[in-house]
Parts: sequence; structure tokens; C-alpha cells
Amino acid sequence: MLQRLHILVIEDNLALRSSLAGLLQAHGHRADFAADGRSGLALALAEPPDVLVLDLNLPGLDGLSVCRRLREQSDRHVPVLMLTARDSLHDKLQGFDAGADDYLVKPFAGEELLARCLALSQRHRAGTGHLLRIGSLCLDRRSGEAQRHGRRLELLQMPRRILQELAEAWPRTLSRSELMQRLWGDDPPQSDPLRSHLYLLRQELDKPFPVAMLKTVHGVGFKLVSDE
Repeated sequence: MLQRLHILVIEDNLALRSSLAGLLQAHGHRADFAADGRSGLALALAEPPDVLVLDLNLPGLDGLSVCRRLREQSDRHVPVLMLTARDSLHDKLQGFDAGADDYLVKPFAGEELLARCLALSQRHRAGTGHLLRIGSLCLDRRSGEAQRHGRRLELLQMPRRILQELAEAWPRTLSRSELMQRLWGDDPPQSDPLRSHLYLLRQELDKPFPVAMLKTVHGVGFKLVSDE
């Protein structure tokens, strides 16, 4: 059965808004639109969508600020797909740090945007609260703060993102390639930093505790397991 979503698009380019309106409506989704950051944020807070498609460069209030304020003010987690012409790793990390869940670089294919919106609505449990709980682990998707047995985990940005991706997927295993795609999209770094980021995550998440939650599924990928 086709999943029909409520998608809010905040985009100041009229031609792109018109194109997305036709695309989303043709696939049976409900689409709302805003042309600037302030009015878009007001719409997102008044009626949280299943997915927010958010341009980075907006008049009034830029996309990063919209994302941060949404995370601060909304009482639920709204998956955010950020649109931008910027494609450097630094720009992507800025977007993720502001609270974006995924990143799509312009120009893009309409079918890819649709696929990412559907994936985000399922992966991030659209409309649910900010707190994810797996055993003794509590992860606040709004602030990024994680605790285990009440002890705050001091995580750097990438280990924190890995933990959130694994928590969102729980109890499923994420393959190495899927995790790399979620972290770096189609522009992975030349080196292989995943191993070092996973090591840092284990140092905080597992080392101080008797039961490890981060498991390597040999030949497949990585997953979280409940310790309770």
C-alpha cells in the first residue's frame, strides 16, 4: 500500500516549488509550501509535517536557523531533508549539526527526493517524541544528548551521528555501505574513517559498562542490542 505523506517544502525558488508541487501531488502526497524561513518555521510548528524539505539559502531566516529552531521548539521529531547547492563535507556537517536528518544536493532527480522522503518518514518514526530508548540507552534526537544508565555520553559529532543512525534503525542491522551512505551520502571521504569513529563510540557507549550494546555483525554491518 502506498504511503501518503504530509510534506512541507520551504524553498524560495518559485520554479522549483512549482515542480515539486506537481511531483508530490502526482504521487498522492499532501504538499504545503513556504517561500521564506520564518513563515516556513511557523507552518512546521503549527502543523508538523511527516517530512520537512528545507532549502539552505532562504530569505528572512536561513535553513540552518530554521532547523535549529524547529528542534528547539517542536514537541516531536520532524524529519528534515535539507536541500542545497553546496556539496562540501563541511557544509553537510553544518547541516547535520543543526539537526538535519538527510541532505540532497541540487540539482536532483524528483524520484530521489521522493525516495528519501519515504525513507525518512519510516526511519525516523515521523511524529514520535524526541527520546529514543533502547535498554539503558536514552537518546534525545532534539539535543543530540545520549545517556546510558543515567550517565551522559561525551560523544564527538560523528560518533554521535553513528549512534543516532543505529538507534533509528534498531533492532535492524545497518550494513557498512548503508551506514556510510547515511553519514556521507554520495561523497564519502577518501580515507576510511568509519573504523576510528566506531572505536570512539565504543569507548563512550560500551567501555564503562559490563554489557556492550554496539555489535559488529560479521560480513553484514553493525547494530545496537538492548542490555535489558
